[in-house]
Amino acid sequence: MSEVKKSLNFIEQIIEEDLKENYSREQLKFRFPPEPNGYLHIGHAKSICLNFGLGEKYGAPVNLRFDDTNPIKEEQEFVDSIKEDVLWLGFKWDKECYASDYFQQLYDWAVQMIRDGYAYVDSQPSAVMAEQKGTPTQPGVNSPFRSRTIEENLDLFEKMKNGETEEGVHVLRAKIDMASKNMLMRDPVMYRSLHKKHHRTGNNWMIYPLYDWAHGQSDFTEQVSHSLCTLEFVMHRELYNWFLKVIDTKDQLNPKQTEFARLNLSYTVMSKRKLAELVNKNIVSSWDDPRMPTISGLRRRGYTPASIRKFAETIGVAKRDNVIDVSLLEFCIREDLNKIAPRVMGVLDPVKLVITNYQEEKEEWLETENNPEDESAGTREIPFSKELYIEREDFKEEANRKFFRLSLGKEVRLKSAYIIKGEKVVKDENGEIIEIHCTYDSQSKSGSGTEESLRKVKGTLHWVSVKHAVEAEIRLYDRLFNVESPDTDKEKSYMEFINPDSLQIVRGYVEPGLKAAGVSEKFQFQRIGYFNVDKDTTEDKLVFNRTVALRDSWGKQNQ
Repeated sequence: MSEVKKSLNFIEQIIEEDLKENYSREQLKFRFPPEPNGYLHIGHAKSICLNFGLGEKYGAPVNLRFDDTNPIKEEQEFVDSIKEDVLWLGFKWDKECYASDYFQQLYDWAVQMIRDGYAYVDSQPSAVMAEQKGTPTQPGVNSPFRSRTIEENLDLFEKMKNGETEEGVHVLRAKIDMASKNMLMRDPVMYRSLHKKHHRTGNNWMIYPLYDWAHGQSDFTEQVSHSLCTLEFVMHRELYNWFLKVIDTKDQLNPKQTEFARLNLSYTVMSKRKLAELVNKNIVSSWDDPRMPTISGLRRRGYTPASIRKFAETIGVAKRDNVIDVSLLEFCIREDLNKIAPRVMGVLDPVKLVITNYQEEKEEWLETENNPEDESAGTREIPFSKELYIEREDFKEEANRKFFRLSLGKEVRLKSAYIIKGEKVVKDENGEIIEIHCTYDSQSKSGSGTEESLRKVKGTLHWVSVKHAVEAEIRLYDRLFNVESPDTDKEKSYMEFINPDSLQIVRGYVEPGLKAAGVSEKFQFQRIGYFNVDKDTTEDKLVFNRTVALRDSWGKQNQ
């Protein structure tokens, strides 16, 4: 049976048509152009997977280019984090580039545009320029400085570059058409004067190019064939193409801008400004807080590169904006971890279970499987003794027939161990159960092959031997917001929808083998969820983050 051929997305269709008509395969080149003013989030991961995925599909180079044109917000920390994220996702760039690499070339092109009558220095306040732009239904008004002489424009522009003019007094504008139906074509600003130190160029430049001027020309300089942007840049395409026409392209390949829908994810915000506000107001601990939708936050929470790439592949590339349910992302990580995560036992809300007919000093090491989804994962041994911890919710003194866990007079199996029967409870002065007493069937050991071991009981519980248990801090992470679209309410701030239960910290116990677990190691705590070791772990303190529960509890709540 032949393989089903995967259909092309609309961007791949465009590339295939270009290969037939305009481009050779050797001319294909892509880029991922982040602005280093924050940490990348899951939306950027989609763009990374798209651009680098096309590079892999067509055997074409992909540049990592930092759009570092705003020294006020950009830091080396963000550059480093972006590089780490791209590499972690499993991609390698061809060249590491920066818009600042092209500051001199951009400046030279701007000077030529002034000489050719395509640009001028405007000296009006920004509010006045904004008012002169008109409205979508009314044409704009020409600036009184639009008729400045070429010599005066060149002189002022050079003084702006050298920092000889006051910051913010002048801007360089393209001279296009103040009556254009596309308001972005109404003499857009190309440069602003900004007397700030740049993280790469220092104080060499006192003017900085705006995105629309720097982006397309950077694409052209690198000979990018297809410049992929999100839908908010649709109206920018006309300006992108105009700039390419007025600079000297020397018959080289002109990049083609194509737009696709950005990723909007439920129960979170995707604005870098809002994510920065969450960090700065200490709503979260850092950019890599496991509740954040940042790639570093997802990584710390326990997500895998494979799960994020699978998520990006599943949602595909669309032409219209829509909101993707975060449960799909959670499904992808469950599916991946189910295949690779070792099964272990941990108890998050412990109550002591005493097996009254088990010898006081007796101790056994029982064999149990590491991962039923992977035979090659093998087995390990776990200690068993008279006193165990089980989950408090796994016991009821009295229970109906639908409660398949432990209760008085009923039997359950302890995972990889014995069948036990609830006998009585011990309570404190407040009526809280502090011990559950039970008896065990010594012939019912799992895997022993005895008739008793083959006896069927309806429930199986996880457990940890009290004598051998390792205490751990368990961080139970949940969705940061308690509504699907926290930043679309016109009456309330997104901050009002913070989920107060997005982080709960409990003290639990895990089997002793986890004492040696390293940072970022991933496990399935049986019957509970998937967890990984947090970087806060020390020799004296074991810390686990819950990556995701075994099942989608939010889905049940919504139903």
